[in-house]
Amino acid sequence: MFSAIFGCGILFLMPSQNEKSALNITQEQASKFATLALKNIHREYPNKPNNVLAGPEEVLPPSKLYPAFYGSFDWHSSVHGHWMLVRLLKKFPQLAQAENIRTALAKSLTAENLRGEAEFFKKPESKSFERPYGWSWFLKLALELHTWEDTQGKAWARNLKPLEDLIVMRYMEFFPRQTYPIRSGVHSNTAFGLTFALDYARGMKNRELEEVLVAVAKTYYLKDKAIPAQWEPDGADFFSPSLMEADLMRRILPPEEFATWLGAYYPGLQKGEPATLLQPAKVSDRSDPQIVHLDGLNLSRAWCMASISKALPAADPRGKILMESARLHAGSALEHVSSGDYAGEHWLASFAVYLLTLQE
Repeated sequence: MFSAIFGCGILFLMPSQNEKSALNITQEQASKFATLALKNIHREYPNKPNNVLAGPEEVLPPSKLYPAFYGSFDWHSSVHGHWMLVRLLKKFPQLAQAENIRTALAKSLTAENLRGEAEFFKKPESKSFERPYGWSWFLKLALELHTWEDTQGKAWARNLKPLEDLIVMRYMEFFPRQTYPIRSGVHSNTAFGLTFALDYARGMKNRELEEVLVAVAKTYYLKDKAIPAQWEPDGADFFSPSLMEADLMRRILPPEEFATWLGAYYPGLQKGEPATLLQPAKVSDRSDPQIVHLDGLNLSRAWCMASISKALPAADPRGKILMESARLHAGSALEHVSSGDYAGEHWLASFAVYLLTLQE
């Protein structure tokens, strides 16, 4: 067993039978991540609203605009903070913060609050609000609740339904009309927007949504070759555009077809290229809200690489290269999730929990 001790707990890297290591969360880490989320989940300010104002009457505090997801600086961070708390409570029901987590979720996920969220999304000015990043995380939260055998969890899942149905409809309507994918390293990234939505569609057995998402993804990405990943990262990325696309395509293509696609997509990967993709990004200032995105980049790169590695045949040398890089990226970022600065602390724990619970 390989283990490394970081400031936020212990990261265990357990070798599997095919020598591809898994990243696993400990209860100590879970407790620290939960503490971060609980500190921020109902903290309304500072806040960065991203809504379009139709008139002066809409100049309202965030808690009036979106009464469930107003904390944690912005709407999407609040959503994935709620997802993280549900995920941690499911995995560690006896967590020291369990009662506080339930209290926090109960405060947010009321039927009244979620109806208010749905009404906000129905406004013409909200048509593109949080598209697709917040949409994708919301469906991740919905799926997490729908797959939880818990009385409160089932009630919260029912409360989400008005907004859930609306966002599913938005996916069905919008993406067939978006002619070109957005290949950014931030919120507008199309591949990420499709990834969690596809997980949701399959988890909920929504075949119509799944078919739309798969067709759109193939239209956007199936013919991609020699992606210029050596240009990554940009200075404010929290996603790798190329890895996020590959992580989507491994969900869509059969294993042999995916391995072939990946060879054309990353032609130098077997030789450890591009080096800029396989080495963690350097974070120079964790108090800067844009630069600290790079800690998130290292975490999301790690989860993409680990997932892509597992999708490759056991003997494929690219799997080992990717998993070793995933370890490097995880190790470089996990110790900084709790940095003491709100710029990263309001959201990074969600990325860490997703990475460390990939096996769930």
